[in-house]
Amino acid sequence: MKDFLAIASLGAEDFEMLLALAAEFKADPHREPNLLRGAVVVLYFAKPSTRTRFSFESAIRRLGGSAVAVGPDELQLSRGETIEDTARTLSHFASAAVLRTPSDEELSRFANAATIPVVNALTDGHHPCQALADFLTLRERFGSLRGRRLAYVGDGANNVARSLVEASAFAGLALTIGSPAGHQPPADVVKAADALARTNGGSITITDDAAQAVAEADAVYTDTWMSMGIDESAREQRMRVFRPYQVSERLLSRATPGAIFMHCLPAHRGDEVTAEVLDGPRSVIFEQVENRGHTEQAVLMALLEHRLRGGK
Repeated sequence: MKDFLAIASLGAEDFEMLLALAAEFKADPHREPNLLRGAVVVLYFAKPSTRTRFSFESAIRRLGGSAVAVGPDELQLSRGETIEDTARTLSHFASAAVLRTPSDEELSRFANAATIPVVNALTDGHHPCQALADFLTLRERFGSLRGRRLAYVGDGANNVARSLVEASAFAGLALTIGSPAGHQPPADVVKAADALARTNGGSITITDDAAQAVAEADAVYTDTWMSMGIDESAREQRMRVFRPYQVSERLLSRATPGAIFMHCLPAHRGDEVTAEVLDGPRSVIFEQVENRGHTEQAVLMALLEHRLRGGK
């Protein structure tokens, strides 16, 4: 595997390997201090970033490398240079490129032209690095995930939900997504993931009933209703549509007594989740934040170790 663009691009063994390697990095974040010595990793952010930028910069520095973070106005992309020419140019100076860009098509074009590994740090369609951190968090809390139930409520058509669907196919747990009609994951993605999940002892279920989705869940997950790229003029309509999917103490009470609450952040207290839940004892949101760095170290090592230690 040259690139890491989506969870679905992994195999089941790759997925397990990355989680195991991430756990090793969490136990000792500085276990590979020289892997990226003398190497540069480009971080391209088409949109603002907090967790993604700092987790990747930390991961790169812990591996001994240097991060160069740039935005669209700092490259000739702003003057019409093609994404392919940009990718080929950066390939001569960097050992890897990490892109946070709205367009999956642009990311794919960059990866196809680049001769270095490319990591998807977030697109409108996928958020694979977040999903890895989420499943590391679930593993830490529950050990084996077989037989466990994960509920996601809210905007099921966004990148986080899709990556959770794809990751759940490997994990052997039961994922239920509670989202309103018109805001659910693509049917073909769900069908393929459910078929794979069932071979691993899990399942993927879609419902428009938030209470049904959360019932007896071991973990309840939500995300913002106003993702980047959504026109602010649509805010009032989206608030009305998603209001029944707010994670409150009342909704969370339908989960198991030991259920945890998850959110990829940034969060909007009073919208998709109440402050009582987000800041409450069941919340593991900052465990998810910490695990971003460890899983990203694992991804970079998996993609670069062979190249940087004499491989081709």
